[in-house]
Amino acid sequence: MLLPGEPEPVTALGIDETRRGRPRFGVDPQTGTATVTADRWHTGFVDLEGVHGLLGQVEGRASADAGAWLAARDPAWRAGVRVVAIDMCPAYRAAVRAHLPQATLVVDHFHVVQLANRTVNLVRRRVTASLRGRRVRASDPEYGIRRRLLRNREDLTDAKFADMWNRLIDLDAPGEQILSAWIAKEELRALLALARTHPTRHQISHRLWDFYRWCADSDIAELAVLARTVETWWPQIEAFLHTGTTNAASEGINRLIKLEARNAYGFRNPTNQRLRSRCATRRKAWRQTQPA
Repeated sequence: MLLPGEPEPVTALGIDETRRGRPRFGVDPQTGTATVTADRWHTGFVDLEGVHGLLGQVEGRASADAGAWLAARDPAWRAGVRVVAIDMCPAYRAAVRAHLPQATLVVDHFHVVQLANRTVNLVRRRVTASLRGRRVRASDPEYGIRRRLLRNREDLTDAKFADMWNRLIDLDAPGEQILSAWIAKEELRALLALARTHPTRHQISHRLWDFYRWCADSDIAELAVLARTVETWWPQIEAFLHTGTTNAASEGINRLIKLEARNAYGFRNPTNQRLRSRCATRRKAWRQTQPA
């Protein structure tokens, strides 16, 4: 079955990147260090609320790459897009602002929590390096709780939570820094949990103030960076709290694209890869539009 030349009209659009193959490394002749010589990506455009799946793909993940695909669409198609969900990528934000100025730009909450978890890991590794002068080992108290620090509070049993808390308290000031980073992550999660609850402006500002105040009072450099990042992307995060739109469909499409590449034992031709990816991700739409 031939693919349509133009994508179907959508009201909610998801934009996300997926890696095309593995990166290639080479040795810099001047410094002798390994450098990335090729790291190819595809940017995908996904229907978030309908059944049309993957609408299209372009090679690259720069603002010009995503913008070129949007600019090629019909003006009526672009005018129909009301919400666009992305991760915290400035390139995609610039492309959406240039070609879909009427659309509400939303940052997916998954990537916000992922950033908070990365901050917890950074604090834990820095504390271990400064406390012990080396990388963490299995015998270190903070090693056994490294995965608990990345889990949600409601997913921890009381016994595991108490064990994690006591291990960090026993480390005194270094452990308190790790604990402060974990609490900051939970404060941010409490803020994001207001989505789909029709929160008032007072509720949002109260949760946001709790998060900012904790990061400021902790006086930890990594938490300051996290707070500044949230402040930079706050209009898009607030839009998520009001709309509840996520980029989950794009993440699911990316999983299918990677599965298709594994089934084909990799692709050498980017055009064939985009064609196979789009066919694999539009089966649901074809089943609903074609008669039995």
